[in-house]
Order: sequence, then structure tokens, then C-alpha cells
Amino acid sequence: MSLFFSIVIPVYNRPDEVRELLQSLKAQDYLEPFEVVLVEDGSADTSEKVVADFPDLDISYFYKENSGPGDSRNFGMRKAKGNYFIIFDSDCVIPSHYLSEVSKALSEAYCDFYGGPDAARNDFSSLQKAINYTMTSLLTTGGIRGKKTAAGKFEPRSFNMGISKEAFQASEGFGRIHPGEDPDLSIRLWKLGFKSRLLADAFVYHKRRISWSKFYAQVRKFGLVRPILTSWHPQTAKITFWFPTVFVFGVLASLIFASFGFMAPLYLALSYLVLLLIHASMETRSVYIGLLSVVAVLVQFTGYGLGFLESFIKVRLLKKEPRQSFPHLFFD
Repeated sequence: MSLFFSIVIPVYNRPDEVRELLQSLKAQDYLEPFEVVLVEDGSADTSEKVVADFPDLDISYFYKENSGPGDSRNFGMRKAKGNYFIIFDSDCVIPSHYLSEVSKALSEAYCDFYGGPDAARNDFSSLQKAINYTMTSLLTTGGIRGKKTAAGKFEPRSFNMGISKEAFQASEGFGRIHPGEDPDLSIRLWKLGFKSRLLADAFVYHKRRISWSKFYAQVRKFGLVRPILTSWHPQTAKITFWFPTVFVFGVLASLIFASFGFMAPLYLALSYLVLLLIHASMETRSVYIGLLSVVAVLVQFTGYGLGFLESFIKVRLLKKEPRQSFPHLFFD
């Protein structure tokens, strides 16, 4: 099967990010033609002038009213000329081998949708590296973002995802929830009989524009979304989704026990944090980033764990309508 790649990028007020992303696409070592579909999602600070600086790239530029990243990706895929769509977030930088790696992998073992990992580049800030570790480590997220070398039924994330035109048309693409639109799409594609795959070497540098407060807000949303997804797709519920919630309340309980002289639970929690510190320091080659990673894990587990519990109570126990309980998670 001959593949023509259409790279679909939704963007909202990020022209500087778009410039860096397009520069990385211009530097691809892939020799076959490909197109870039840039969808401006109601931005006030647009990327139109940036696009004009890349005449050597086949870029289709569209401006539309704000409707969220999922709907903007759908818009771009409907406009695309290719038969295989590759979706990136605007804060990604793409290694020069990326398209060649995807082409090679799909020619050897074709699949209708895939996901790839995210990585931290050397010039990323210490905070970006710490959060990248927290979001990708086997010790924190279990490798769900692409660190599993033996992942079977892989659930792609839309910052780095590919999907065939056939699969997009059969599924009608992303839903209106955000975040959570990417696992929802993966689950619906599996139900339709399409197979997913991890392309471990098709990684991107995910240059998150982040702060501690933004990170907490982001992971809290991830926690809020998961019980909604398991209410839609009950077969996907896993006991591991409870780990951050159990960890948060376990740490609180261990502090209470410690005040009464029973130290074993606190020592157990501290052992896990020390293990994280050692592993993160080795992975990032920096004790300082390792310490930041421990803080990031605590922020991640607290935000996700409390968000998950709140959503579980409202959506799963009280049977409240998700859109009414959490309107900020949905686009009309």
C-alpha cells in the first residue's frame, strides 16, 4: 500500500511553537512528498505569517472558529489530501528521522493507527525535563505514553499519533471531550476492529509550555476524565486507575500513623519517593532534576488522584451527567 502522509496540527495562539515545529518538519530526511495541514482554532495571535516563511513545505492553512483540539483535528483530516494522517500538538519538535521511521514501520507491519513516545531534548528546561520524566516513566504512569517496549494494545496520545483515512472515516474521529478525546477514540477504534501499535522509535520532543500550576490543572483534568471514559466504556476500567488516589490518602494516613509512633507506612511511602529520586536522577543525569521529578510526581498524583475521586463519586456513584458536572471538559 502506497502511503501519502498528511500531518495535521491544531494550533491556538502559538505562532512561535508553529515556527519551531515547521522547521523540524522541513528538516525531515524522508524523501517522499507529504503535506502539512495547519488548523488555526480561533486564534487571535495567528500563525499565518509563519506559514508564509516555509514555501518549501506543502502547507494547507485553515482558520476556523474555536471548537477545541479534537474537532480541529477532525476538520484537518477532512481537508487533508493524504490516506494516512499524522497528528502532532503544536508544542512538539519532530526528529529528522520521524517520517522515515513511520514509513518503514508501517511497510513492515501495517496498522490503522499508532502512537509514539515523547522525549525531552537537551535544551529543555529543568522543569520540562522533570515533568517529562513524570509523565513517561514506568514508575509513575506505567509507560502508557510510550515507554513500554512490549506494549500490546497500545493507546495512542494525540500529541503523537497516526491514523489511516479509513479508520478516521469509520470512527468519525475525535469526540467533544478534552482532555480524554484520544483514549476515547482509541477505544472506539478497537471496537470497530482496528488494531493499534506502539512505534517506539517514532518519538517526538514534547516541549510543554508549563508551570507547576498549569501542570496541576492539567493532571487534575486527566483524573476527572477517566471515570467519564469508563462510564462510556466500562470494559476499560482498571484497578490501576486508582493508584494516585490511594497513594495520596495513603500518604496522609501514614503521617497520621507516624504521629502515633507507627512508622512503617511512612517508611514505605518514603522508600517509593527515594526510588523515584534515584531513577529520575539516573534517567536525567541530574540530581536536581531528580528532586524536581519527585515534586512533579507528588503534584501529578495529588491532582490526578483528587480529580479522579471527585469524578468517580459524581459520575459513577451518583450517576450525574458528565457535561453538567464538568462543563469545562466539553466543547459544544
